[in-house]
Amino acid sequence: MGENPAKNHYAQLNQGEENEMEIFGYKTQSSRKALCIAGYILSCGALLLLFYWKPEWDVWANCIRCSLEEADIVLLRTTDEFRVYSRKTVTWISVSALIRSRSDYPATAGEDSIFSKAIMKPSLQVKSIQVQKIRYVWNICAKHFQKVGALEDHHTCSAIHAKFGSGLTCNEQYVRRVICGPNTIDVPVIPVWKLLVKEVLNPFYVFQLFSVCLWFAEDYMEYATAIIIMSLLSIFLTVYDLRQQSVKLHRLVESHNNIMVTVCRNKEGFQELESHHLVPGDMLVLKEGKTLLPCDAILISGQCVVNESMLTGESTPVTKTHLPQADNIKPWRMHCAEDYKKHVLFCGTEVIQTKADDRGVVKAVVLRTGFNTAKGDLVRSILYPKPMNFKLYRDALRFLMCLIAFAAIGMIYTVCVFALNGEEAGEVVKKALDVITIAVPPALPAALTTGIIYTQRRLKKKGIFCISPQRINMCGQLNLICFDKTGTLTEDGLDLWGLLPSERNCFQDIHSFPADHSLPWGPVFRAMAVCHSLIVWEGKIQGDPLDMKMFEATNWVIDDSSGHQNEGQGSTHAIVVRPGPKASCAPVEGVTILRQFPFSSALQRMSVIAQEIGGEKQVFTKGAPEMVAMLCRAETVPSNFESKLLLYTAQGFRVIGLAYKSLQAGKQSTDLTREEVESDLTFLGLLIMENRLKKETKPVLEELSAARIRSVMVTGDNIQTAVTVARNAGMISPMSRMILVEANKIPGSFSASITWKPLEENKPEDYRSLTKRRIKLALGSGQYHFAMSGKSYQTVAQHFRHLLPKLLLNGTVFARMSPGQKSSLVEEFQKLDYFVGMCGDGANDCGALKVAHAGISLSEQEASVASPFTSRTPSIACVPELIKEGRAALVTSFCMFKYMALYSTIQYLGVLLLYWQLNSFGNYQFLFQDLAITTVIGVTMSFTGACPKLVPYRPPSQLISPPLLLSVVLNILFSLSMQIFGFVVVQEQPWYSKTNIHSACLSANNHMENSSSISSLGLHGMRDEAHGQTDNGYKSYENTTVWLLSTINCLIVALVFSKGKPFRQPIYTNYVFLLVLIGQLSICLILVFADIDDLYSKMDLVCTPTTWRISMVVMLAVTLAVSFLVEEAVIENRALWLLLKKTFRYHSKSHYKRLQRVLEQDSAWPPLNETFFSDSVAISVEGNMGGHSNPTFDSNEDVF
Repeated sequence: MGENPAKNHYAQLNQGEENEMEIFGYKTQSSRKALCIAGYILSCGALLLLFYWKPEWDVWANCIRCSLEEADIVLLRTTDEFRVYSRKTVTWISVSALIRSRSDYPATAGEDSIFSKAIMKPSLQVKSIQVQKIRYVWNICAKHFQKVGALEDHHTCSAIHAKFGSGLTCNEQYVRRVICGPNTIDVPVIPVWKLLVKEVLNPFYVFQLFSVCLWFAEDYMEYATAIIIMSLLSIFLTVYDLRQQSVKLHRLVESHNNIMVTVCRNKEGFQELESHHLVPGDMLVLKEGKTLLPCDAILISGQCVVNESMLTGESTPVTKTHLPQADNIKPWRMHCAEDYKKHVLFCGTEVIQTKADDRGVVKAVVLRTGFNTAKGDLVRSILYPKPMNFKLYRDALRFLMCLIAFAAIGMIYTVCVFALNGEEAGEVVKKALDVITIAVPPALPAALTTGIIYTQRRLKKKGIFCISPQRINMCGQLNLICFDKTGTLTEDGLDLWGLLPSERNCFQDIHSFPADHSLPWGPVFRAMAVCHSLIVWEGKIQGDPLDMKMFEATNWVIDDSSGHQNEGQGSTHAIVVRPGPKASCAPVEGVTILRQFPFSSALQRMSVIAQEIGGEKQVFTKGAPEMVAMLCRAETVPSNFESKLLLYTAQGFRVIGLAYKSLQAGKQSTDLTREEVESDLTFLGLLIMENRLKKETKPVLEELSAARIRSVMVTGDNIQTAVTVARNAGMISPMSRMILVEANKIPGSFSASITWKPLEENKPEDYRSLTKRRIKLALGSGQYHFAMSGKSYQTVAQHFRHLLPKLLLNGTVFARMSPGQKSSLVEEFQKLDYFVGMCGDGANDCGALKVAHAGISLSEQEASVASPFTSRTPSIACVPELIKEGRAALVTSFCMFKYMALYSTIQYLGVLLLYWQLNSFGNYQFLFQDLAITTVIGVTMSFTGACPKLVPYRPPSQLISPPLLLSVVLNILFSLSMQIFGFVVVQEQPWYSKTNIHSACLSANNHMENSSSISSLGLHGMRDEAHGQTDNGYKSYENTTVWLLSTINCLIVALVFSKGKPFRQPIYTNYVFLLVLIGQLSICLILVFADIDDLYSKMDLVCTPTTWRISMVVMLAVTLAVSFLVEEAVIENRALWLLLKKTFRYHSKSHYKRLQRVLEQDSAWPPLNETFFSDSVAISVEGNMGGHSNPTFDSNEDVF
């Protein structure tokens, strides 16, 4: 080829997608492989283990770089900040048995598809790799790996109908099946041995194994055995938990893997087969009755009603319509824009109803199979969760590195001390390695997860379910929450308040509900009776709450029992609405709904084609009033339309526009496009609905506001309604001003304009006279909020990128936002270094819920896979609860971290002091400190619950913050001082003897002349001489002093670090922890004062005079007092830290904080009643506020 292999060595996989990766080509080299095998043998498997942890090193050692085309091994690297590597082997799929002769080639090679481009001639093989359950094949023409298992995006609407409308031939289907693999979302239950091996090979357990081997070598039998038992218990619990998750996930998906389906074969008619044989491009025939969908499919004829609650958590049935046969060159997805989902049936959802059109059966083309489907994607997101970049976890690793460095210093010291004293080399090595096992706390990872496990349990009790526990700590950092409006802040169901009919371009008298007299028969009544997507399911009318209220007001009923004659096309299944028992008399028997164009978030409207039984066909449209008015003939829209709309939206009503037109008699409804149907309409009037706030909304938003957590409304509703709801809910204070930001593209040019206008509310005249004065006052004090529509947001993002951060800083209401715009908004807030929470109802908020740091779905499902958190109670009261628990979990993690670091440092310092005398702690001394003290404290310290009040500041997000570091360093110094003081002072005592460990008590008893004491001491001495072998040389006055001081010091540190307020409940509420501390302290005091021979002998302690024991208690009391005082007066003194920040002029590095400071100095912001054009300002300001990085899960803010 003559191309540089290094150039083709690298490519990108899934470019621009969430799971984007870099791919590198490598070829195995025999000589390198042989060297590596020798290395495995010589290192006793250590090199193999290292390669297991670092797959990139394995590839670099065994292989040489080559082009991707020649590669037999590929190395994958994620493009996020984690840069995680994985290694995959290239496999070959043979299709030679399927393509028997040259005549079969056109079946595969004739079409412009990946299947023809992947088959290598003449070998008839396909080169593939499997990454995270998805298969990629080598595209020979484009020279890159391409995903299979999905229909290519380039097909147009007409091409899908033409190419796949009559089904695939058997041969095409076989070739596709072999290349794509089976249509299954196969999550095998992982065998226990595999889980065990994987868990045991965790670096943490390998370190444990190293420690245990070392302890056995040093005869620390009991301690090593205890650690083995604890580790095995931990491993089995983890394996059991993983196994349960694996079984649960397997059961969740197995029902969809083997469903009998009917497919249409080209030239061979219909065929029944198992769903795992389906391939992209297959023609699926949907029968009547309930069906589970085994794949994603595009509906190409008929109509379906689907229950998508498995995907979205929304139990409202969704209507799907067939893909139009539009004859244009745009790919089908681009042609349908955001509406494409209205034609797609998703895997895992349930088809409740099918309605055939005049073309006979309901057909759908298989779009995606297996793990490429929507459900497969969700299962993959559970199997391969996105790693979280949270400062706590990164800092934890850094801290462990510091401890290892700390241990290295101890090792050098140990080697020097023991080598200079002539110890054997083997002993010196053992003692030096022992220092690592002491300095690096092996229980640290386990201790950090306990707090999260307990928090998860507490959340579950409050009806909040979590599928991503690592996000709990993140909730403690949230400082901005985006709320959906309808169903989240306001009641889900709307009440019909009134109808404002329009005739001859004039509004008539308002018709109020509930009314004494019913609505008169006419186009408005017909629109209310038929313009909806309601269905009868299980004997009940079901559907959108708005549609339900509107239809109920007519007192008509839905007759969904049979097929009906219409359009002269024979019998097809259609919905007929008829007058109910309570309905006023109507001149018709009923109205048939022939075709629906379902509601679309992007188009903000829905339409139906309906026909009176025996009458003419008519189109009815309902949707956003502004949108409906644009589709109507200008002469039918009242001149005061905008003022009337403003009048009602300003009062917080939800307003829906209605319109209709008659269709020409000759036209078939199935042949009409949506654009043709929704044009030249006659405006009918406004339907006014009352959208009440939920009773919890206002208090919750006030609580968040008091805690300085920003609330933002992101809704699909009208901007004026949204602003009114935001005011009523307390999101916008009465003294604050609303500024409407309008950005529009200038027709016929590439530029755009942006205008800032004060949003006038419908208030009395005397109130308006104060407006100008209040605007000035509000702007001067920074009390202003921006409101903008989705269209304006999109224009600003494209043409005024430099202004977007400034607008987001005070943007509170974002109305008429599409699902895609909601996700984009959340990401833009994250770029400003906000920690963003999103609270929505789970349907059209799916994207935003997944993108946010913490997505909270208000859903009846126990765990909606749409978001990390799901609240069973459908109110926003769960938001402050989650933040409180998140803050408590975060603080608990810090407390545990500080405690584990201090415990290991205290033990480490004690051992190093004793090493000075070639001594150490005894077996049972280590055992008591590690098991009886630390393990029990580690388990119970996390029981403390969250503080019931949200304070107006957040806990620190990082371990490396000055207060936390200072706390750890000072407590290490206090411990070191006390231990050195005890170590030195005990040697100065008159009764001290280096050789005679009974001198202290003997000398004390000589003064007392107590025969029984002397005889018991004699016995004690004789016993010790007799058991001289079991002494192990640990017993000494220094050992007893240092061990008792360090053990009780661990309890002091646990008490001091277990802080309660402001983020957790006071320590006295954690009864278990307090009882544990009291119990441990009692045992320690017994060890200090009770001279029990057997116990002392077992614990390697020696008898000391009572005065010395009291001295030790005094030392501990002083340490407790000093430590407690410093923690309260310095570390936890928020005022002091704020003063220090002010003195040293420290400012937060968060992007939004810096921007706030800039805007405070800018008197020209916001530019009220001014219009800018993109061409005139884009260049001058872009360099200033332009490119800002997206750390997404990272905040540079230092909060003390």
